[in-house]
Amino acid sequence: MDLRFSAEDEGFREEARAWLGEQLDGEFAAVRGRGGPGDEHSLFDERLAWERALGAAGWTGISWPEEYGGRGLSLTQQVIFYEEYARAEGPGRIGIVNEGLLGPTIIAFGSDEQKRRFLPPILKGEEIWCQGYSEPNAGSDLANVQTRAELDGDEWVIDGQKVWTSLAHWADWCFVLCRTDREAVPKHRGISYLLVPMRQPGIEIRPIEQITGTSEFNEVFFDGARTARENVVGEVNGGWKVAMGTLAFERGASTLGQQLGFENEFRRIVESGRANGRLDDPAMRQRVADAFIGLRVMRMNALRSMSSFEKADMTPLTSVHKLYWATFHRGLGELAVDMLGPAALAGEVADGELTPEQRMFLYTRADTIYGGSNQIQRNVIGERALGLPPEPKVPQ
Repeated sequence: MDLRFSAEDEGFREEARAWLGEQLDGEFAAVRGRGGPGDEHSLFDERLAWERALGAAGWTGISWPEEYGGRGLSLTQQVIFYEEYARAEGPGRIGIVNEGLLGPTIIAFGSDEQKRRFLPPILKGEEIWCQGYSEPNAGSDLANVQTRAELDGDEWVIDGQKVWTSLAHWADWCFVLCRTDREAVPKHRGISYLLVPMRQPGIEIRPIEQITGTSEFNEVFFDGARTARENVVGEVNGGWKVAMGTLAFERGASTLGQQLGFENEFRRIVESGRANGRLDDPAMRQRVADAFIGLRVMRMNALRSMSSFEKADMTPLTSVHKLYWATFHRGLGELAVDMLGPAALAGEVADGELTPEQRMFLYTRADTIYGGSNQIQRNVIGERALGLPPEPKVPQ
């Protein structure tokens, strides 16, 4: 991928940098650097206001076609925005599921009525979405979903359970993978992709407390919950294709911004080592050098993934990238607490809150699990990139 920036691109960078700086130094200074991994519970109302400010200024849906209210920016300019967002320490996005997953899915697979109904509130930051994919027995194996939906007149009636549902306790809507044909063979052919309102009887949300002490994930139980018959994206029993499209959008241009966020964390780790003297230790300096090299390699992997994204043949390379950054970031969390030394375990904790380094260490343990575990990514790489035989199926 050629990321040499034209004069137009550099002008766009200055526009983005100026707006982000003005807002995050001014009205939204309180949310700067907040709401990231392990900190998603912080300053919800303020970050929701930030979402609406982004939408009002045209910084939501920058990759969407203009005909759907987006800006239709080039991939290069999308990368620039996400990099500047991370450099400015923009807050963790409450609308990340709305804008990055559901919106592009509706654009690619939705009906005209669904586009008219659901896209404008996403751009304005007026509705929050969550994702109903994983279940206790269908995490990495999504084809095994058991949550079912049956037609009752003009409505789907939904029964089942989802787990690890981010933002469910705040969400207005959820896109839910449901089994609509229990006899279909193979299993993925009997799945539909439904849009379900969350604020209704028949939905129970139970927070899952994690080792960070926070509960951004939830279990969601559907017991006779309902949604309109027309709230199926794509064809009935054709939801597998739609679901895989949603997962593909998860690996978009924002990965470059994520990498710059890791650089921000790396810089703070180095600063803490200078302050406490642990950077004088040759072994720690070597680990810092390894982390620096890892960041450079990660950027090259991300750029390669963007090239495949443009060619619409991205799954194997994005799996390589996910495997790499997840393992790297887990190691960076370990470096953060090691750089602090004993203070990382017995340091000051205000009002029961973890320090940023403690929170980073604990949260990054999950990086190699969510979004497709390392084991699943290796399967994808082996089977789809290297042409190896599929993993043997365990007899039921």
